[in-house]
Amino acid sequence: MAGLGLAAASPALALPPAAEGAADPDTSPSEWVALWPGTAPGAPASLPDEAIVERSADPARPDRIMQSIAQPRMAVFRPAQPGGAAVLIAPGGGYRHVVIDKEGFEMARWLAARGVTAFVLFYRLPHQGWAAGPDVPLADAQRALRLIRHEHAAYDIDPQRISVMGFSAGGHVAASLATGFARATYAPLDAADRLSARPDGAALIYPVIAMREALAHPGSRERLLGASPRAEQELAHSPDHNVPADAPPCFMLHAEDDDVVPVGNTLAMRDGLKARGITVDTHLYASGGHGFGISRAPGKPVAVWPEAWLAWARHKGLA
Repeated sequence: MAGLGLAAASPALALPPAAEGAADPDTSPSEWVALWPGTAPGAPASLPDEAIVERSADPARPDRIMQSIAQPRMAVFRPAQPGGAAVLIAPGGGYRHVVIDKEGFEMARWLAARGVTAFVLFYRLPHQGWAAGPDVPLADAQRALRLIRHEHAAYDIDPQRISVMGFSAGGHVAASLATGFARATYAPLDAADRLSARPDGAALIYPVIAMREALAHPGSRERLLGASPRAEQELAHSPDHNVPADAPPCFMLHAEDDDVVPVGNTLAMRDGLKARGITVDTHLYASGGHGFGISRAPGKPVAVWPEAWLAWARHKGLA
């Protein structure tokens, strides 16, 4: 496993000690997995300085973010009784940072409690000097999916039951993986890279999809493509315009009063999937806003969404 860049929990891979945030080992990651042996490809001369910022004033409801990603990795949450399914989670953060709790660890714990092995992806941010620029989040997602598939036996996972779930800008990462899994974004390194990066299902939760100015989330668009991208760059990085015939089935949800990422992003992705004959379940809610994850959803109609996803995933054999 070490030869593939996989590693058990270690100070070098974990969050800073003061930021682990969970004294109970049953709610902390069981281990951490480095995506790349050594430094990730195309690194800038000076790696970004990783830092954790706590945005919540309530100790019982942490809401941490990781500013900058120098060492892309996954936090693993193993269920007590694995059911054979896995989900790669891409948290949001507008490509400015990666959300740790609200769209990462909270969802991972929820999944693990239901027998699903969860991997929270800390992907590189495209504006921080990496040579591949806008392709670095997708490269990390491809590598992560391949590593999970390669090591499926070690995690008691069926290699054909690995899904991706993304929130907000992480929804763009997930949608890019669901549509661009076959794109060559990095030079193959090992046996894992001979495997397919295609997820078996995708869940896109209030996702960033479109990169054209009229519909895009402005911050995500600028940090992914720069201040003045060309039209062809916008299209190349808009998953709704790049759906292959073998894209996986998708589950999507959005609140129509989302004032951060317009609901039109989900509708555009639905149209792109339907045009290619890809099965898609779309859930729209009149209210809910943006960034509710799980813990900010109670009391709102959107609170039912995790169970709706679970029913869909079980129907598809993915949970």
